[in-house]
Amino acid sequence: MTSLVQKKFGEAAGDYASCAIHAEGPTLARLTELIDPLPTWRQLDIATGAGHTALAFAPKVAKSTATDITPEMLAEVKRLAKERGLTNVVTRKADAQDLPFPDTSFHLVTCRLAAHHFPKPKDYVTESARVLIPGGVFALVDNVSPDDVEIAAKYNAYEKLRDPSHDRALSVKEWCALIDEAGLRLLSAEVMDQDIGFDAWVARMRCSDDVATLLREMLEAKPLQTLLRPRETSDGLTFTLREAIILASKPGDLGRTAPRPQIA
Repeated sequence: MTSLVQKKFGEAAGDYASCAIHAEGPTLARLTELIDPLPTWRQLDIATGAGHTALAFAPKVAKSTATDITPEMLAEVKRLAKERGLTNVVTRKADAQDLPFPDTSFHLVTCRLAAHHFPKPKDYVTESARVLIPGGVFALVDNVSPDDVEIAAKYNAYEKLRDPSHDRALSVKEWCALIDEAGLRLLSAEVMDQDIGFDAWVARMRCSDDVATLLREMLEAKPLQTLLRPRETSDGLTFTLREAIILASKPGDLGRTAPRPQIA
């Protein structure tokens, strides 16, 4: 799976650097609104892709470490950081499920729009908890499946057809359970809509015409039609994914509560 992720996203690195959904999506704005770091904090951004989440927090923290398993993505992070004059961003190749960092290394651990690629999400959460400083903040943003198991399976099959490196999008309940098992304290969990342009979505993964046709047919049939709400817009066929923003903290005290939200 690692080599497949590297291949698919190595080919698409430039596309993800310029993709508005990843660079400017509403969940990124919401994440930076929710988390108010101290300037002395160290951030780890896991599976950073083109680095948009790392770069969003870098001006607010002492150091941002952007990790990924795809060298081409890390090259994009370096390029974008240089363009923005950010000198406190470093990159490192790292597996989200086996992080090469000592215990209690970071005040903030983020991961955005990547965890559905992890074959062992429990290990990712456990590793995130391990490297967090007591009182530190765990922040996850990812596409989420509905609670209905059958519909979730069809949704994940749809995602995997488009991107074979997709493993599984978990439900919010599943993520909250893993967070609890890792000994983290849930702070908040919310879900936002993200509109997706179908043509650009399939193009980023270099889908063949046959695959694109099948994806369109699946999208316009139940249950995905009901779940993803496809419709024609001025930009062409558009559908809506659900992205969760989940915050948790590691037991301990940083001297200040970092995220502002409370559990609704």
